Amino acid sequence: MMDPAFRLARAALFRLDAETAHQTTLKALKAGLYPHQLTPDDPRLAVTVAGLSFPNPLGIAAGFDKNAEVPDAMLRMGFGFAEIGTVTPRAQTGNPRPRVFRLVHDRGVINRLGFNNEGHEAALARLTARRGRTGIVGVNIGANKDTVDRAADYVLGVERFAAVASYFTVNISSPNTPGLRDLQARASLAELLSRVLAARDTATARVGRRVPVFLKVAPDLDRAGEEDVAAEAVAQAIDGLIVSNTTLDRAGLTDRAKAETGGLSGHPLFRRSTACLARFRTLVGPTLPIIGVGGVDSPEAALAKMAAGANLVQLYTGLVYEGPGLVARIKSHFAKTCDREGLRSIAEAVGVATDNWAKLDG
Repeated sequence: MMDPAFRLARAALFRLDAETAHQTTLKALKAGLYPHQLTPDDPRLAVTVAGLSFPNPLGIAAGFDKNAEVPDAMLRMGFGFAEIGTVTPRAQTGNPRPRVFRLVHDRGVINRLGFNNEGHEAALARLTARRGRTGIVGVNIGANKDTVDRAADYVLGVERFAAVASYFTVNISSPNTPGLRDLQARASLAELLSRVLAARDTATARVGRRVPVFLKVAPDLDRAGEEDVAAEAVAQAIDGLIVSNTTLDRAGLTDRAKAETGGLSGHPLFRRSTACLARFRTLVGPTLPIIGVGGVDSPEAALAKMAAGANLVQLYTGLVYEGPGLVARIKSHFAKTCDREGLRSIAEAVGVATDNWAKLDG
């Protein structure tokens, strides 16, 4: 059930355009105006993925905090981890406004932001300032729109953030940078990952630890494309996948904003992204970590991601419609699931419905 206080706040925020409402939310978070988690997580929610110990498997997805302004606020709210970015080497303004559109009837959002961010230096300064604090903070790295050698931008991201990133996400799946998704083609992906992982391995000696590298993929790949990405991920021995980014598909939408160009997130993405996640789980096997994201707007949706094969779950658009109380509701549902099913850890729920989800179209 939605918190009554958030119901009032949402009514006020929805009077603003979507991007202004988001900027207002960031200001509130920086001012400390959010619910703080006061008690530790149930120990059964703790999971270890890619060598990192997460207090719970729920994270805030990239795109919410592009410039590393509020990762600690999100952790104090109760998220098990936060991912900042996408951040590019040079600051860029992105696409013209308006560029974010709510689909209220469909409980979705379309955005064509275009990797708007303040660049590496601004995000690095903020993450450097928080060194010594606890909490897992991943860095989602991308390429500038006008870069010729895009792989070089990703390499630069690894080099610059290796000392402050808990993990890296290589984002090649945004639909809002022309040509970016072409990097998912196997030959291009092989070159990109080999360069990124070489940079990571070089940085390991410098920073004294090996930073995991995840690859974020689109839900719009065809089956052959999924097989190529999965095969390359296994061949390159990356640390995990994030499935998925936003979709260009508009099937089933009713809101008039569906005509806007850009990537669709939120409830309409859930089935498509979760089926895609399950297919990737089938392709890469049971051990490669997968973070499931896309359409998580309820406790049941979060658990379904894990059942489909996700070790960790992220959300963003769900907060737009359900508010910060969703975080506690999901974690409570996880704990109750452990009680009901007699699970020693919520990790035991991972993959129990992979076969069923993998059979679905989407």
